[in-house]
Amino acid sequence: MILALECSTTSAKALLFDPQSSEIVRVKSEAYPHRVSAFGGTLGTQDTPAVVALIARLGKEVASETENIEAIALGGTFHSILVCNGAMEPLTPTFTWMYNGAAELTSRLRKNERYTSCYYHRTGCMVHALYPAFQLMKLRDEGFNFAGTRIASESGFLFYTLTGARLETACTNSGGGLINLQEKNWDRETLADIGLTSDNVAELADYHTARPLSEQGAALLGLKSGVPVLPSYPDGALNQVGSGALGSGIMTFSMGTSGALRLSVDAPLVPLHPSTWCYLSPAAWMSGAAVSGACNCVDWIKSILFPARSFDDIEKSKEVDYRNMPYFMPFLFGERCPGWDDSKKGGFYDLRSSHTPFDMYYSVLEGILFNLYQCYELLCRAAQKPLLIKLSGGILNSPRWKQICADIFNGEMSCEKIPHASLLGGVVLALEYTGYLDSIKHYAVKSGETIRPSEKGPHLFAERYQNYLSCYNKL
Repeated sequence: MILALECSTTSAKALLFDPQSSEIVRVKSEAYPHRVSAFGGTLGTQDTPAVVALIARLGKEVASETENIEAIALGGTFHSILVCNGAMEPLTPTFTWMYNGAAELTSRLRKNERYTSCYYHRTGCMVHALYPAFQLMKLRDEGFNFAGTRIASESGFLFYTLTGARLETACTNSGGGLINLQEKNWDRETLADIGLTSDNVAELADYHTARPLSEQGAALLGLKSGVPVLPSYPDGALNQVGSGALGSGIMTFSMGTSGALRLSVDAPLVPLHPSTWCYLSPAAWMSGAAVSGACNCVDWIKSILFPARSFDDIEKSKEVDYRNMPYFMPFLFGERCPGWDDSKKGGFYDLRSSHTPFDMYYSVLEGILFNLYQCYELLCRAAQKPLLIKLSGGILNSPRWKQICADIFNGEMSCEKIPHASLLGGVVLALEYTGYLDSIKHYAVKSGETIRPSEKGPHLFAERYQNYLSCYNKL
């Protein structure tokens, strides 16, 4: 059996996989309580030991009555950081991508075009508050003393808890803005700028390396010690693996709390002007774009307009005249791609008294997709138009939203319902490590339902997209 554990943005997850049958045996997921996900009442910070304890409990539950665990795969997020003392005891909470405390600092730094360009082309990351590098710089500016400390991603801390060893992946930390893309190693200039040395950071390794489960880790999971534990990878990269999207020309389009477009590439792809991002992947590199507002915006508008109704009820209840909806700017949580403005605010344009709650609701769905289409256009200019787009996430639960998506992008979407794709991505890494799979690049999934553009939709939404851009440029 393979055990996969993950600390995602909002929940802990555990999955047990049987390589012989290629089936998921058990899976469990549990959302973090507010006291854990907003440590001390601060949005975007997490109580790291509590997160690890929850993951360990779920791992123990899914692996119960199973002695033959061949490997343990770990997953986390692209953007998380905490600082520990020399004994790896946390001195800070985990700062996630939702923590906006460094916004003032990054806004000031972005005014230095030379600094911004140099940093972007070294790391593939924009100067933005979501990146852990700048969260560490904020601590530096507040007088935090990094001497003798150890920095870790949240999933790197999980790895340490289970093995007693400090190992990080360059893939995870490339999403932290801390890795030099060409060298595939810690970016020395960024570390020096923060005030860190090689003593503060962990050794980098990949999934071909493992450390044995310690006695302490074994007790937490209810397993025997010595099981190989693979160093952690981020959920975004694992989603690419678990979706079978490591081949050239395949784009994944995931719509979760945030939204992301990802394209596997064979060399670092960093446009001259900062726009899209580029991180390391388990196979090579990954170029992409992400937005802060996706299903979180949908949850927000539903809670205000339709608190007592289900999503199914909303979907079935009324036809909407898409030509006359207001325009929604999906920046309730700031902006990532394409403008990278952490202070940008969201809201409605052209909202009139004649508009109904349904008009407002569907304009939110449309606005999220328009923001992602902006990113898509940039990716196509920088790389190539994808041969295949794999659509996943909460959008698959809404037939209307899927159709709007196909119309806006004016192309076919393969709607592949791959439950727990990021957890399965970790399993795939472990399958290669244990010899069940020759290469993670050979992992494939069956094609799902195909959504095609409607007859009139592409023209309608192309016109509305131009109006959206006009509103966007006014912000």
